Amino acid sequence: MKNIKLKLALVGVFGLTSYQALATGFVALPSTGFPVTGGTSAYTLCNTTGNFGSGAPVNPTTTANNTCAVFPTTELRSPGDSTRYTGTRVNPVAGTTSNITVNNIYTGGSKTIGTVRDYVWRSDDDAECIYGVKVSLNSTDYHSATGAQNFEVNDVARGGWSGLSVSAAYSTIPAIASPVYRVGLAYTAVQHRASGYADQPLTGLGSSPSINGLNSFPGTASAAQQRADINTNWVTFTTDANNLDDDGSSTANSGMYYVKTNACPATPYTQTPNAIRLRQTFQELAGDGVTPNSFIEISLPGYAPSGASVAPAHTDPF
Repeated sequence: MKNIKLKLALVGVFGLTSYQALATGFVALPSTGFPVTGGTSAYTLCNTTGNFGSGAPVNPTTTANNTCAVFPTTELRSPGDSTRYTGTRVNPVAGTTSNITVNNIYTGGSKTIGTVRDYVWRSDDDAECIYGVKVSLNSTDYHSATGAQNFEVNDVARGGWSGLSVSAAYSTIPAIASPVYRVGLAYTAVQHRASGYADQPLTGLGSSPSINGLNSFPGTASAAQQRADINTNWVTFTTDANNLDDDGSSTANSGMYYVKTNACPATPYTQTPNAIRLRQTFQELAGDGVTPNSFIEISLPGYAPSGASVAPAHTDPF
C-alpha cells in the first residue's frame, strides 16, 4: 500500500472550470429510492449504452450519454503544484493506492490482479467532501492454464453514508475506461446479463446479500434474484471492467467513481477497513468460454466520513 502526499504529488486538478464541470453531473440518491414501473428502485440509470457491458458502450461526452457523468480535466496534479482555490472549490487532500488480491475457492491461490486508487477532495470551507475510487486490473488477471479470468469488476460499492445526504457521479479518466451503467443507494449488487434482466431492480428483497443473481450458467435469474433494497449506508456503481475484452465491451480500467456528501474524514486521513467492495456478479463465462465467473466480493480499505460504519461485514468469496 502506498500513501501519497497530495500537495506534493497526487490527485485531481479541480480549479474553477473543472470543479464546476465536476459538480454538474452529480445525481442525488434519495433515501426513498426512484419510482419505476412496478414499484421503487434503489438505482438510477446513468450510461444506457452497451447493455451493461454485454455490448460495447459509448463513453460520455459533454453532449451525449452523459447522465451521472462529469468531465474534470485530469486525474493527476503535477508534482509540486500546491495551488489552492477560494470560495467553495475542492482541494485534493488524501490519496492511497492499494493492491487488489484475490485468494478464494475460485482463484487457485493468492494473486495480485490490479490496484485501487482511493481519493478525497475537501472544500476549503470544510463543508463537503468528494470521495473517488478507480480500479485498474493488470495483465496477471487470468488463469494461465486456461486463459480464463480470475476476476472482473461488475460493481464497485462504497460504504459509510448512513444518516447523510449523498450524490454520485463518474468520469472516464483516462478516456479508455468503463462507464457507469447505473448507481444506487444500495448494498446489494444485482446481476445483469445480456437479456431478461432488470435495468433498475425493484426493492422488496428483504435481505442484504453482497450479490443477488444466478450463480450458475446457463439460465436466467428469477424475479427475486433481480431485487435490491435501499441501504442508506452504501453507494454502489454498476460497471464492467476486465482484461479479456474481445468485442469492445469493456476495458481493464474502471472510470473514476465519486460520492459527494457534507461529511469528511477525520484528520490525519486514514482509511477504514472494508469500506470499498469490488464485486464480480457472474455476468458471463470467463475468457475460455467454459470457466464460471462466479460470485466474488473483494474487500478493501477506503476513506469514509468520520465515525462511519461499513456494515454489513464482508464474506469471502461473496
